[in-house]
Amino acid sequence: MSSTSRTPSADKNGTKASTSGSASSSTKVTAQPEKKTAQKPAKKTVEKTAEKPAKKVETSTRQTVDNPVKKTADTTVITETITGSLRDCTPQGKGMRRFHEGDIAIVDAPDMSRREAQALVEKHPSAVVNIAQFSTGNIPNYGPQLLLDAGIPLLENAGAATRGSFRDGKKGSVTADGEVRAGKKPIAQADAVDRALADSSFDESQQHLVDHMEAYFGNSIEFIHTESPLLVDGVGVPELGDAMEGRRVLIVSPTANTRERVEPMRNFIREFQPVIIGVGAAVDALLDSGYSCDFIVGDPADISNDNLRGDARVILPADPDGHAAGLERIQDLGVGAVTFPAATDSPTDLAILLAVFHDAETIVTVGDGLDLDRIFAGDEDATPAAMLTRLKAGNRIVDSRVIENLYAKSSSGAGLAWAWAILGLLVAVATVILIVGLVGNGSFVDNLIDTWNNFALTVQNLFSR
Repeated sequence: MSSTSRTPSADKNGTKASTSGSASSSTKVTAQPEKKTAQKPAKKTVEKTAEKPAKKVETSTRQTVDNPVKKTADTTVITETITGSLRDCTPQGKGMRRFHEGDIAIVDAPDMSRREAQALVEKHPSAVVNIAQFSTGNIPNYGPQLLLDAGIPLLENAGAATRGSFRDGKKGSVTADGEVRAGKKPIAQADAVDRALADSSFDESQQHLVDHMEAYFGNSIEFIHTESPLLVDGVGVPELGDAMEGRRVLIVSPTANTRERVEPMRNFIREFQPVIIGVGAAVDALLDSGYSCDFIVGDPADISNDNLRGDARVILPADPDGHAAGLERIQDLGVGAVTFPAATDSPTDLAILLAVFHDAETIVTVGDGLDLDRIFAGDEDATPAAMLTRLKAGNRIVDSRVIENLYAKSSSGAGLAWAWAILGLLVAVATVILIVGLVGNGSFVDNLIDTWNNFALTVQNLFSR
């Protein structure tokens, strides 16, 4: 590959591409996307000419006077105040279960997908208020258009404070100027979304995604070119013995709720006794949760002195030239450490490669996962290095949420087993009572009383000796 086709000046996930005249071995390189000027106008022309006449035919029907929503060829506009019960349809709410036709849906859905929009269309809301933006411009999502085509007015950018400012089911309203009210109290000011705005955002985000992915894969190619010895043969991976060979490895990375993410893993840890690798600040969170690390990967500045002085082996991420941040602190503490040089800024990537090249059987990661949506959205942690590292791990790597779900189902099965055991015990007791009551010369009740008295006398005689 020519050095003039890939440039070393770029954002690490490929969202900002620039040109340069010199070649470099740095891995943070993007590919300058080629502008496809010949195809784009033709595509837009076909879309516009195909859709416009159909929309005019649909909107030629006159709306009734009582309908507060005015439909035109390319927009759905609130002309009068819309009233209805406010439903909390955010991921934390239960409004979708209680939804009735004509309610006002409050959602938190940045880049609303077609499936999310279809679920709302089937509920027939009178309006949808989004705490976030229906389209952020990162991905070409068609959810807003689906709602608008169903004649549902949309408002966005209501703000995070909206979620906690109303009770689900409370009567509310949306005014023509975008004010959202719970009762008579204003709780948010939102922006109206029309079809022209939704279509414009869709076109722009479609081109943005193409440009972003061209740059992203340019960076991926450059990372492979620079780090192929590491990815293929594990060149540069520290030698750690056979501590991980054939064992489960639990890698815990720092998140906003690390302790809450670790707590559901207690059954897995108890059953399999995995090798635990703490990454950065997650080391302290693990200690607070009662777990000690076998290995520590990360900048010492993020880790307490007590944990650095513990029994865990410390691996310092280093630049390709061997420089490692925090090495002086490690030396001052008198702690032995090894460096892991690689062209990635993520200690989590290094921890995964450690487990891969030391033959771990299963690698369970606790932290923010990597998926295609995060790559499309340009998430700062969804780098080419992160993608290639996880592809290298292959079918050995699994997110901790999968393990949580497995143990949750197992626990529900155990509860069912206990229920059956108790039922069996009750059946056995009932059978004994039935036999005792039917055996004897007296009535059923007299036989039970005689048997109980005989049993009580026997026990009394045992203690009186």
